[in-house]
Formats: sequence, C-alpha cells, structure tokens
Amino acid sequence: MVEKLIKRSIHEAENPIEITLREAFCVLEPKLRPPFPLTIPTQEGYTNLNSAILYGILCEPHMAKVHVKHLHGIITDGYEYFTSILVKIVIELYGKLVDSVKRQLIWVTHEMVDVSAVGYDGLLVALLRQIVGGDFGEENLWLCFEMVNLFSSKWVCLLEEVPLVLSGALYVFLRLLADHCRVMNIPKIESLRQMEIAFCVRMLRENFSLCLRIGRDLVRLLQDLVHVPEFRSIWKDLLYNPSAFKVDGFVDISQMYGTRTSRWYFLLRITPEMESQLRFLLTRVKFGSQKRYQVWFARKFLAVPERKGVVIDIVRFICCAHHPSNEIIHSDIIPRWAVIG
Repeated sequence: MVEKLIKRSIHEAENPIEITLREAFCVLEPKLRPPFPLTIPTQEGYTNLNSAILYGILCEPHMAKVHVKHLHGIITDGYEYFTSILVKIVIELYGKLVDSVKRQLIWVTHEMVDVSAVGYDGLLVALLRQIVGGDFGEENLWLCFEMVNLFSSKWVCLLEEVPLVLSGALYVFLRLLADHCRVMNIPKIESLRQMEIAFCVRMLRENFSLCLRIGRDLVRLLQDLVHVPEFRSIWKDLLYNPSAFKVDGFVDISQMYGTRTSRWYFLLRITPEMESQLRFLLTRVKFGSQKRYQVWFARKFLAVPERKGVVIDIVRFICCAHHPSNEIIHSDIIPRWAVIG
C-alpha cells in the first residue's frame, strides 16, 4: 500500500504534486529495489525516476537510505531537478505534510547539503520561511530545532558555499529569539533557545563581516535581545569596543545604519502563504472592501494569542518589502497604511 504524502479532508481534491509523485512511484516501484537497472534513462524517464525516488524517500522511511543511494547513482544534473521538486513541496505543501514526511524532508535536506546539490540554498530558505514567529506549537518548535541544528552541524560547508543563506539564518533566529526569550521555564523552549543563542553568538563573533550584510535591521534585532547576557556583551562591544569583531574598516556602530536592509531578509519572516495573501490584499482589493479580507487573514494567521508576535514581521514586510507601482498608488486599491490599520 502506497503511503500518503499530505493530510487532506474527505471533500478536498488531491494535490497535483502528490498525484505526479505517487503515479511515478507506482509505475517505477519494481525498479526502485536492488539490484538497480544499469540502463541510462531518457530525459522523461529521468524526471519520472527522480519523482519516484523522492516519493519513496518521503513515504518509505525504512527504505530511505536505499533510495538515496539509488539517487546518487542516476544523477546527471547535479540534483537540480530533484531539489526543485523539494522546494516546490516545501513552498506549496509544507503545512499539509504528514508528520513522518516532514521528518524525511529534513533528513533528505541534510543529504542535499552533504552533496552540494544545485539549488539547495533555495531549499534552506524555503524551510526557514515555514517557521512562524510567535508560534509555540510543537510542530513549529520542532522545525526551529531541526533548522538551527542543520545550520550548526553544516556550518563549515554552508559558510563556504552559501554564506548569504547563513546570514539569513542569523536574521531568522535573532528574530525568533525575541519571542523565545519571553517564555521561561518550558524545557522544550529552553533547550531550543540555548541552541539558537549558540548559533547566533558564533555568527556574530566569528563572521561579523558576513553579519553586516543584514544592514541596519541587525541593530534593531540585537537591541531586542540586549536583556540576554550573551547578547549584552556583544552590544557593549558594538558600542565601546568595535575592534573586537576584527572587521577591517568597522570602527563604529553608526556605520551599520548606513546600510539598508534588503527586502529578502524581511521575506524570510513570513511564510509563502502569508506573502501570497498579503500581496493579493495590496494589489487586488479596493479601498472600502478590505474589511472582510482583513478579518479572514487575522482568523487564519493570527487566531492564537501568541501569534500576535508575527504582526511585527507582517508590518515590516508591508513597509519594507512591498513597493506598489505608480499605477496602484493612483488607483482605488487599498493603500499600505490601511492594510496595517
């Protein structure tokens, strides 16, 4: 019996991504068991085999190592197609994935980092964006833990191959720490918080020149954590001993204010689904008709009291990452200030 990839209700239609992967797996399943055929597949056969192997990795945990060895043996494009399917699954399906599939997704992400797969940086970014600010639910905390563990354990190769993604991870975990440091005496959050602090402090102490890419928003993030002892010492060095960071030309914290923070960093703090709904509000909904859309958005994304922390990220996205065209500014589309209100 073929396992499910996603959770869905009885009335909900099957997802086309799941259908494609499952059909490829069902057709090619006999070829996914050792001994593997030695024939070189056609281009269509290659994409189908990639899809089938991925479905096997995600839905057959007991066979995952066999499937990934098979994958290593047939790859001809640097894992580009395989990674692109993973990114699509994370962006479009992550919230609906079965728990066991989520665990396998993290496992295969480690594998893609190990082989320096083409496009694995996009996969890491997609996973970072699934972490929701202010959400202390078990699933969200699990993803936080897995991602900070991945970035810590793969530190050397990530620093060498995708340093920008490492700076993005720093931005994400500094922002999450502002939420996690507000909650005390909860063991699962305590251990996660210590891992996040260790990762962020290591980044700031060992690779401050990379951290400076974040720009002026880094000052705000650090200021939010000044009550945490590990960051208090960093803040003091920024103010009184900038040479401690060993960055040529960096002599004063005021230099950080001169670098504008890229919108890419703000996008990291909202999920693709949130971004899609916000962009719809900001480009399609007419002023005066926005109330029901705002109520729907609040019910979907802000229903839990703790989730109010994500409002900060939403406001910063609207103000700093979304820039309406002149056509929209001069139309009757709802202005940004009204969406925030």
